[in-house]
Parts: sequence; structure tokens; C-alpha cells
Amino acid sequence: MSENLKISPYGFREYDARWLYEKDINLEGMTNLGKGFGSQIIKHTKKNNPRVIVGHDYRSYSEEIKKAFKKGLISTGCYVEDLGLSLSPMVYFAQFNLNSDAVAMITASHNENGWTGVKMGIKKGLTHAPEEMTELKEITLNENFITGKGNYKEISNFQQIYKDDLKKNKITKKLKVVVACGNGTAGVFAPDVLRGIGCDVIELDCKLDWTFPKYNPNPEDLKMLHAISAHVKENKADIGFGFDGDGDRLGVIDDKGNEIFSDKIGLLIARNLSNNHKNSKFIVDVKSTGLYSNDKILQNNQCTTIYWKTGHSHIKRKVHNEKALAGFEKSGHFFFNQPLGYGYDDGINSAIQVCQLLNNENKKISEIINELPKTFQSPTMAPFCKDNEKYDVVNRIVKEIEEIKNNKNMIDDQIISEIITVNGVRFSFDDGSWGLIRASSNKPSLVVVTESPTSDNRKKKIFEFIDNLLQKTGKIGEYDQKL
Repeated sequence: MSENLKISPYGFREYDARWLYEKDINLEGMTNLGKGFGSQIIKHTKKNNPRVIVGHDYRSYSEEIKKAFKKGLISTGCYVEDLGLSLSPMVYFAQFNLNSDAVAMITASHNENGWTGVKMGIKKGLTHAPEEMTELKEITLNENFITGKGNYKEISNFQQIYKDDLKKNKITKKLKVVVACGNGTAGVFAPDVLRGIGCDVIELDCKLDWTFPKYNPNPEDLKMLHAISAHVKENKADIGFGFDGDGDRLGVIDDKGNEIFSDKIGLLIARNLSNNHKNSKFIVDVKSTGLYSNDKILQNNQCTTIYWKTGHSHIKRKVHNEKALAGFEKSGHFFFNQPLGYGYDDGINSAIQVCQLLNNENKKISEIINELPKTFQSPTMAPFCKDNEKYDVVNRIVKEIEEIKNNKNMIDDQIISEIITVNGVRFSFDDGSWGLIRASSNKPSLVVVTESPTSDNRKKKIFEFIDNLLQKTGKIGEYDQKL
């Protein structure tokens, strides 16, 4: 490797590639990443000159990073088609619309300024999963590059093609909607599309500003949620939507200014869709509410819910493999398959589906959410655990919980009725209460979540049971937050 090259191996995450620029990656490193991805595309497509769609988000350094990345792609023989300023879902859509062989989006999503990264995929509608990311890492760091003669061209006006495709989903009810973009890239897209389907849009921080003067565009950020809430109440809006930096996630605030957790919004959307799409499958991540399992409307419409691994790439792939109608992740990534979408996560399409739900109901969103059974949900808690120890700790906990279930040992006077081990361990009781322990895919920590439809006390008892198991390992540090 050249002395000037900088590319940290730790930037290759489970399903995203993400680095601090220029501390952990520089332009030469980004060119090598382009060479690695180009070589991987050629290997998998068996084409000498595959067509690759690229786009970038609105950060001060994204264009120069994209230019370096494109240089690497072209050197392997790829024909690059550059969309310019994009959302991640716009790039994914372009792969279908332009029938390209692969996609790469230069974005650090909702991360703070200083971060950069690439979301990429070869198979239509899917992004890299751990296997593809591991392969890319090995090709790139070992410099096992293919050389060829590529080229590039700019695709003009694709933003409008993407917007027009979404605007086809008209509503008849005049909804007053707050659209918040945190001065991120979605500001160019979301207000226009939602007006186009028939909404009365009130913009909040939709002007592009790569300094992010108020807060990061992140619909899980409390500052952003509080700003949307205040704006909804001040304008007597029907609903508030918050979009992240690259437009693939959605946060929702009801008409009274309250945040609705994404797993509950997902359930409302699933209920609404199930009336016209009976016998459908829905995929949700293991952090999501247990209400999907016993939901009467889903059951009456013969729909099934599968709990699966957390992570947008995992849920996307499971939706694809199961031919599910939709998938919902608690972090706000929602996935809609045909006829509603192409299977990838698109925050604007997610907002459209919420508008369709309100269009079909003669009630406010706060009334609709109140029709769901009440549950007592913990926040997502993250106790520190070293990266090189966290998976061993989780494996040990899985075995212990399996033993507890087999021995019918009681936890708060309940025996464990079901265990799901696709991603750590999620254990449930007959009353619908559950707890989860899994390893974080991108931080040196574990993830702990508990929920009970019975009582706040039971939620706490399940957490205490989990915490006792974890403390006994001697491998756990401080929690980021605790019950």
C-alpha cells in the first residue's frame, strides 16, 4: 500500500462502510474503495463493463469523495452514471429505472459532520450484508483489484423522475403536514413530493445547509423531535414527519406533539395494508413491539409477522427473500415491496404510507395510535461491552436463557414461552412481555430492550433479570441509559 493511503479496516461495518474523513480515510483510500467495489461488481456480474449508479448527499466534502470513488470504479472497467445530489432511496430507485448493475451512494446518513461513507449494492433493491462487506474489505485492503477501461457520464434531471414516481400515490383528504429535514438532503425532495400527493406542507429546516446549524438530521435525535413537536402544535398540523440525512428513515410526531415509536407506526401501517392485502407477510426487527404477534386485525386478515435481525440490510434482504409485503425496523427504516415499492427503505414512501393510512380513516393519528393496546416499553439501552468480547457474552447469555426456559424457571412469576435467537436472544412470556439482549452491530456495546403489556413493574423486573445475567459475566461496563 502507498504511504499516502489511509483507509481504516474498522470502517467496514456489518452493512455500511463509514469513516471519519480524513482521520480514518483519505481521497486515495476512497479511490481504493472504488477499485475494490468495482472489482467486486465485475466478479459477481461477470461483466467487463458493468454500469454503476452513483450519487452523493449534501455535505461540504461529499462531491470530492465521490470523485475519488468514481476514479477507482472507472479504473476497473466500470461505466459510472452519476446522478449528482441524491437521496439513498433515489439511487436505489435508479437501479430499477435505469436497469444498472450496481449502486453506490456517498453518504454518512445521520452521522455528525466529519463522517463519510458509502451505501452500496449489486442485486437490485438490496444493499451489502455482512458477507458482501467482508468480501469487499478483503479485496480492498489486499488490493486484489481488476483493471479495465471504464467511463462515466452525468444523468441530468433524475431527481424529477424519482419525485414523479412517488407523486403517483395521491390522497383525497387535505392533510396539514410538518416536514422537517434538519437542513439535510431530504429538503430538496420531501416537501415537493408530499405537496404533490395532496398534502398542505409546512416546511421546517428544509433549506440545505451542510453545517447542520440546529441539529443533525436524525429522526431519533430528541432536539429534532422536540422541534417537530413544537411546530405541529403551533400550526395545528395533522402530523409531523422527520427525515434523516440521506432520506431513508422516518420519524413521526402525532397531532398532539407526541412521538410515535417507529415499531408502533409500522404496526398501524401493516394493519391498514392488511385490509387490501390479505395473507401477507410482514418482517420486523427483534427490537420491535410484541404487539405484532397477537394483533387481531393482522390475524383476521390471515397475515403473519416474522421477527428478524436488526439492521436495514438484514430486514431488506428478509423482505426480499420472504416476498413479504413490508418490513419495519424500530430505527425508522421501512421497506415496501411490490405493488407499494421496490423493497428498499425510503423515508418519503414511508411518509406516504402514513398519509394513506390517515386518508382511509376518519380519525386523527393520536386516536388511531390510542386504539393499540397500551404497552410499557423501555428505551433501547446500550451497556458497554468490548467489540472483541460482545458476541461471546451474548452466546453465553443465549445458553443460560435456553436453560432457564427448559427448566421452567420463573421470572416475575412467568415462565418463558418462546425464544428467538436470530439476533442475540429475544425471550417472551404468555402475557406478551419480552426481553432482548443482542450485540450492537456498530458500537462496542450490547443492546437491551424490554416491553410488557401488563405493567411497568413487569417491564422493570425483566430488565433486572437481564442486568443480573449480564453483571455476572464481569464483561459489562456502564449503560448509556438505564431504567
